[in-house]
Amino acid sequence: MPGFGTFTRVAKEIRRDVHAAQERDPAARGVGSTEILAAWPGVHAVLAHRVAHALHAAGVPLLPRLVAAASRLLTGIEIHPAARIGEGLFIDHGMGVVIGETAEIGDDVTLYQGVTLGGTGFACGKRHPTVQDNVTIGSGAKLLGPITIGHGSKVGANSVVIHDVPPHSTVVGNPGHPVRIDGKRPEGPDADWVHLPDPVADAIKGLASRIGALERALAERGVDPATVPAGVDDAEPQPLRSARGPNPAGG
Repeated sequence: MPGFGTFTRVAKEIRRDVHAAQERDPAARGVGSTEILAAWPGVHAVLAHRVAHALHAAGVPLLPRLVAAASRLLTGIEIHPAARIGEGLFIDHGMGVVIGETAEIGDDVTLYQGVTLGGTGFACGKRHPTVQDNVTIGSGAKLLGPITIGHGSKVGANSVVIHDVPPHSTVVGNPGHPVRIDGKRPEGPDADWVHLPDPVADAIKGLASRIGALERALAERGVDPATVPAGVDDAEPQPLRSARGPNPAGG
């Protein structure tokens, strides 16, 4: 019976979404399934999207967007009805999360508040990110364009990611840089953003150290570093180089 099969599938998805909240949200430990279904906005948004997506896939006009708009109004989470979402997605808090039309999300993915899976242009076709299984994306992170976030990766809070991310990587910064690769941290959701390395800060420290070494070398030669002209004020402006690589707008 198709009706019974559909009911069974929907019931399984609801149980998986509730279990994801219980497993990954410390505030949900020991909380019953009924309370999570009644009071967790991330769960509400995912369940509403599953309804809207099913209606969209069936070719029903208008109603999928009305369901998505009502969900956004109630939860602060905007998910386009056409976005493809796997099982076990957990959106923690969720306010300000945006998931675009051609975004694809695998199984057991965790998103924190303010995450954007967005596009970078007005081209048609695939223009939003693909997030593979077991990925965790920190608060305020922006993933832009038809990029792929590899299995088991983590994206640090407020990172801006515009290039593909290898599996089992940790990405931080603006633009985002992979700083840990090949499973040096165990995969799975966590919020330990405090101890992530900062490649920009490391580069600045390296430059500062180099400048200090050069100043000491000048001092040893009897030259006051403060009297050495910087040579920047009279420098000619350099032309911008043309960007190379695939169009980030997709299409």
